[in-house]
Amino acid sequence: MNNPLSKAAIWVAIALLLFTVFKNFADGRSSAGSPKQVAYSEFLEEVKAHRLKEVVLEDRTIIGVTNEGSKIRTTMTLLDRGLVNDLINAGVRFDVKAPEEQSFLAQVLINWFPMLLLVGVWIFFMRQMQGGGKGGAFSFGKSKARMMDETNNTVTFADVAGCDESKEEVGEIVDFLRDPSKFQKLGGRIPRGILMVGPPGTGKTLLARAIAGEAKVPFFSISGSDFVEMFVGVGASRVRDMFENAKKHSPCIIFIDEIDAVGRHRGAGMGGGNDEREQTLNQLLVEMDGFEANSGVIVVAATNRADVLDKALLRPGRFDRQVTVGLPDIRGREQILSVHMRKVPIGPDVKAEVLARGTPGFSGADLANLVNEAALFAARRNKRLVEMQDFEDAKDKIYMGPERKSMVMREEERINTAYHESGHAVVAKLLPKSDPVHKVTIMPRGWALGVTWQLPEHDNISGYKDKMLEQLAIMFGGRIAEEIFVGQMSTGAANDFSRATKLARAMVTRYGMSDSLGVMVYEDSENEGFFGGAVKTISEATQQKVDAEIRNILDTQYALARRLLEENRDKVEAMTKALLEWETIDADQVNDIMAGNEPRPPKGGAPTRRNNNDTPPNVNSTAPAAA
Repeated sequence: MNNPLSKAAIWVAIALLLFTVFKNFADGRSSAGSPKQVAYSEFLEEVKAHRLKEVVLEDRTIIGVTNEGSKIRTTMTLLDRGLVNDLINAGVRFDVKAPEEQSFLAQVLINWFPMLLLVGVWIFFMRQMQGGGKGGAFSFGKSKARMMDETNNTVTFADVAGCDESKEEVGEIVDFLRDPSKFQKLGGRIPRGILMVGPPGTGKTLLARAIAGEAKVPFFSISGSDFVEMFVGVGASRVRDMFENAKKHSPCIIFIDEIDAVGRHRGAGMGGGNDEREQTLNQLLVEMDGFEANSGVIVVAATNRADVLDKALLRPGRFDRQVTVGLPDIRGREQILSVHMRKVPIGPDVKAEVLARGTPGFSGADLANLVNEAALFAARRNKRLVEMQDFEDAKDKIYMGPERKSMVMREEERINTAYHESGHAVVAKLLPKSDPVHKVTIMPRGWALGVTWQLPEHDNISGYKDKMLEQLAIMFGGRIAEEIFVGQMSTGAANDFSRATKLARAMVTRYGMSDSLGVMVYEDSENEGFFGGAVKTISEATQQKVDAEIRNILDTQYALARRLLEENRDKVEAMTKALLEWETIDADQVNDIMAGNEPRPPKGGAPTRRNNNDTPPNVNSTAPAAA
C-alpha cells in the first residue's frame, strides 16, 4: 500500500462514495413521506369532485390532502388565476406559503460541495503523485541516489583484497578527505573524480565503499541508468539534485555504477545533441568541472567499457585519474579467499594457496561464490567444517556444472570416454611445456561426458608459440586414442577440433606465428562488420595460403599426438582401467601411472561405482567429451 497511485485511487473512491450518499440525502431526505405526484388536470378533477379537504400552495408546487388523508402533489407551470375560485366553490380549505429560503451553509453544501470535493481530491492526488520528493510518480527530477552515512558504512581496505595497486591509487583520496588542508596549503586541490575500470566482479563497488569507510564520510550510490528517463531534461535535473544533496553532506563520495549508460560519446546516436542521455551527460560535465566548484564532493565511477566514454568526461578536472581494477593474480586470489574464508569454519586440510592456483581467471565475485558453494556442499553432507573436498567439488561445479549422477551410460560409451580422456592426459604429461594434469574424470558434468583438467603452476600472462603447439597436440589426443584403442570415431572430439582450429587460425592471422606468411595481420578482430565477425581484408589467393598454413600446423600436431600415444600404449591402457574403476583420478594417481607404477587408491577410499549396465531409453550419442 506504499504506492502513491494506489492511495490516491482509494481516496478518489471514498470521495465519490461520499458524494453519492450526500446527493441522495439532499435530493431525497423527505422521500419517506412524499406526496403522490399527479398531473395538474387530475388535480383539478379531484378539486371539482370534492375529494380534497385541504390544499397548500407554495410557489409553483401544490400539495393536497384527500378526504381519506393521503397526499397528492402537482406542479403548476403557469399561474392559474381560476384555481382559487375553484377551491372556494368546492369548499376546500387552502393556505399559501412563501418559498422556504435555505441557509447559506445549506446552499454551500448543496451547490458547492461537489466542486469543493473534486478540488480537494485533486490536491490530494497531486501531493500523493509528487510524493513530497520521496519517490512519487511525478518526482522525476529528484535524485535516486541512496545515501549511506559514515556510521553505517563499515567497509574498509581490510575487506578489499587482491588489488593492492588499486588501493594505493585511491589511498591518496582518503588522505584528502581526512585532512584537505594538508594538501591545500601546498597548492594541491582535491581530485574531482576517479574512474574505476575493470571486468565485472573485480570489486570496483567494494573499493569505492572502502574509500568512504576509511575516510569516514557519507557515501552516495546510484546507477548510470537511474539518470535516463523517457522525458528530456529529467536526467539533468536528477544530476543537479544529486550534487545539491551531496554538497549538504560534504565532504562525501558520489559513486556512479555503470557510468557508460549515461557517459557515452555524444552525437553517436539518433537525435543529435538534444536527446535525454546527452543532456544528462552535459549536466554531469558542468557539475564536475563547470561554473560552480563542488568542493568536498568526489565522484567515483565504475565501468567495464571505458573505450565508449566521452572524451570530455575523461579529461583532467573531471575524472582526474583512472584506476584499473583487473582480475587478481595468484597472490591476489589467495588474499581474497582468505577474506571470504573468515566467514565459514574451515577444515585443517584447506589451503588457500592451492585453491588460488586452481582458479585462474576467477574474479573476486567468482571466488566469493566458490567459498559459498563449498559451504553449501559441506552443509548438505552434514559436516561441521568445510573441507578441501568440498572446495574441489564446488570448483568442479562452477567450471563444468553439477555432476549428472542420474545419467545412465552404456558400458561401451564409458570405455570410449575413458580412452578419450586418457589420450588427453597422456599427451599432456609427455609434452614438456604443458600445464600439469590436475584431474581426469569420466563423470558427466554439464554437456561433457568427461574432463581432463590441467592447472597452471603460475598465471599465464602471455602466450608462446611452443606452448600453443603443445595445446593443439593435447586437444587431438582424445580423438587419436579413440582411433587407436577403440577403432572408431565419436562426436566427442567436436569441441576439441573447434578450439584447435580457432587457436591455429589466431596463430597464423593475428599473432604472426607462421614462418611462411610472416608477421602480417590477416584478420582484424577489432574491425567487425554490422552483423559481427571480422571483416575480410585479404585476397582470395592469400586466404588459400592462410588456410593451407593452418592445415599444416594442425596436421603436424595431430601426427605428434599420434606418435606419442602409439609409443605409450601401456600408459593409456593403465589410465583407462583406473578411470573405469574409480571414474575420477587425481594428479598423484596420474603420476603413478606415468611412472609405470600401480596407481594408489583414491583419497578417502574408493567411491561406489554407479550402475551403468542398463541401456537408457533415449541416449544422446552426440554428447561431447570435453577436453
